[in-house]
Amino acid sequence: MTMVIEQLKFEGMDDKRPIVIAGPCSAESREQVLRTATELAAKGVKIFRAGIWKPRTKPGGFEGVGVVGLSWMKEVKQTTGMLLATEVATPYHVFEAIKAGIDILWIGARTAANPFAMQELADALKGTDIPVLVKNPVNPDIELWIGGIERLYRAGVKRVGVIHRGFSSYEKKLYRNLPLWHIPIELKRRYPNITVFCDPSHMGGKRELVAPIAQQAMDLKFEGLIVESHCDPDNALSDAGQQITPEVLDYTLSMLVVRDNPQTTENINVLRKKIDEIDEALLSILAKRMGISKEIGIYKKEHNMPILQSGRYSDILENREKQGAGLGLSTTFVHEIMKAIHEESVKVQMEIMK
Repeated sequence: MTMVIEQLKFEGMDDKRPIVIAGPCSAESREQVLRTATELAAKGVKIFRAGIWKPRTKPGGFEGVGVVGLSWMKEVKQTTGMLLATEVATPYHVFEAIKAGIDILWIGARTAANPFAMQELADALKGTDIPVLVKNPVNPDIELWIGGIERLYRAGVKRVGVIHRGFSSYEKKLYRNLPLWHIPIELKRRYPNITVFCDPSHMGGKRELVAPIAQQAMDLKFEGLIVESHCDPDNALSDAGQQITPEVLDYTLSMLVVRDNPQTTENINVLRKKIDEIDEALLSILAKRMGISKEIGIYKKEHNMPILQSGRYSDILENREKQGAGLGLSTTFVHEIMKAIHEESVKVQMEIMK
């Protein structure tokens, strides 16, 4: 990757971290847009975001108000002086957004996963100087993410940044989208000058996770945050559970600890994030193992088999200790882990036998 993508720059923005883009998931009504924007502006937010086109996973739900919402956004700029940002997914969206005076565009995760769609957007953006933010694709593929960025850059779009919103997973987990922090860290390693935003709203999927995720992003020296903020989040027409009020956003930002010491992939904060990710993966694997233990318990009950099979347990211990030793793990450590797992498996099966 030889191309260097210029750092995203916003007119009137200083170098203070984080750059904050905030506003509702969707523009729902003129009153909702203007009220939310006014409250955010009063808290010092300089960039207002709102979804105009909101295609959902399934048809039939609220899919945005369409072009009419752009006139409400223009009113926001006229009354508050805020810059405007919205999502685009088609060349038509690009045309209408630019015509309406939108200052910043972002490309969503589903669109970023489609090279054909990314090329169409890149072609539509030729000859423009508008800043464009690219969300990570839904699947954890850094090359796909970079491919989308490069399509824009080759089309002459120089002010390109990215939004880390996490990666989709079918498994039950704490986050709506897994952080997998090592992927944006690697992207930043390859493109040191690219501006990286974090989207704690979509990553967490719950409003109570916005603050801790935002802090993690600052610890990793992300330049900005894009946060969903609504004047009445409980009654939002989309993503109600992850939106916060402007007041809560202001408090969240005031509590952030912004460290400006240079950080690299060897920094302890980065290493701790890697440990967090591995621990989460370990817990997921253990949950799967216990699920299989339940299936075994059901089988044993149906076939009138005893729970404890000492021969099998002895074989597991011996084999796992050898495997662990080959990986540089102490025999005692592996023995204790397998002992705890076996005891929990027995408990699970005993519950089934009742």
